[in-house]
Amino acid sequence: MSTDTTNSVDSPATPARITVGYLATASGDDGVALAVALARATGACIDLVCVVRSEEPDGTPGRASYQDMLIRRAREWVAAGADLVPDDLTVEAHTPVAESFTEGLIDFADASGARLIVVGGTRDGLLGRHTLGSISSELVHWSPLPVALAPRGYAERDEVVLDSLTVAVPTTGRSDNPLPFAVALAEEAHLALRLVSLVSLDDAGDLDTETSAQTRARHISAATDILDEATRRAPSTLSVESVVADGDTLSEALDSLRWGEGDLVAVGSARLGPPSRAFLGSTAARILRNTTAPMIVVPKAAD
Repeated sequence: MSTDTTNSVDSPATPARITVGYLATASGDDGVALAVALARATGACIDLVCVVRSEEPDGTPGRASYQDMLIRRAREWVAAGADLVPDDLTVEAHTPVAESFTEGLIDFADASGARLIVVGGTRDGLLGRHTLGSISSELVHWSPLPVALAPRGYAERDEVVLDSLTVAVPTTGRSDNPLPFAVALAEEAHLALRLVSLVSLDDAGDLDTETSAQTRARHISAATDILDEATRRAPSTLSVESVVADGDTLSEALDSLRWGEGDLVAVGSARLGPPSRAFLGSTAARILRNTTAPMIVVPKAAD
């Protein structure tokens, strides 16, 4: 079941679509704000989706009327959420019924041909940082589509204009490489592309000072070579910067990165995760905790 609220805008015959998982909360508004920024950059249409949990008939009096009440409330929520979208963008509001919010959201996004799914986190974390809630956690560990996560308070930022996309480039050519997705998005949205390779000694074990320095230098050299090759392969129309972020620990390496108001960051899924699914790995989770930018978790490619 769905209810539609549409603000028209000139667009291609088959415009890209963004699915936003929405609840009438501050985190829901954060997700809408990120979807607006993405839609403005790409020309995509926004589908605002509040999934209503199905109430299976069991003979209990009032069960059906309770289901109807949930649908009416969800329609009110998505209508209010749609009002947050500027008039020059296209938004449609939907209230599908499903056994779980995550399942219904993924099913809707897949059926609508969405480019990605957008959600906010929870209000438990620090302002400007990411904290996963139950829905966002399920999405980044199972979604077949890229999942864009809005940091807490993103709706309170003033009319964000996306201008840069940072992508964490893996050290080997693997199916979890988010670079192809990032290049395509940067081209479509006219974003500058920052290629980042993280170098630390976290996995090197106990090394003496001289050996640590040699190992670190070797890792930096290898990372530089990988980024140089990725830069050469990037389309000439893109503005590309490459950065080796290094430190004794991964936390130190991440702390060396700076984030602007118009930044996005894209990460791949865990190498051992299932194919064709998003699966937030340990390094990506640490990037998520560190960054103040919205983050897109890209599913692992099919084997």
